[in-house]
Amino acid sequence: MLDPRRSLIAESRVKPTIDPGCKVVAGEWYSYYDGITVTDPGRAQIDHMGPLAEAWDSGAKNWTPKRREAYANDLDAERSLVAVTSRANQSKADRDPADWLPPLADAHCQYAAD
Repeated sequence: MLDPRRSLIAESRVKPTIDPGCKVVAGEWYSYYDGITVTDPGRAQIDHMGPLAEAWDSGAKNWTPKRREAYANDLDAERSLVAVTSRANQSKADRDPADWLPPLADAHCQYAAD
């Protein structure tokens, strides 16, 4: 399972604001999928470049739970997880690059390479 708080903190372009309850309440996330910068964490989502459903279909169902969790929360690979707008992430859903490209045409090459 993805830890959205950890990912939002890691993906923020500025030091995020975290309330006493450990909730991320502000930061700055640039969604290269659609060229939009958001400061409200409620408008950002963390996208798995390799969708979890695609990983499952490609063999992750045979992984240990620990390995699946490590894949879902991989903050070490720069492009494993990327902050994007909620709208762009919902548009992508679990589709791979053969079935979906970002709405911003300038992002197509980077997305395909990532």
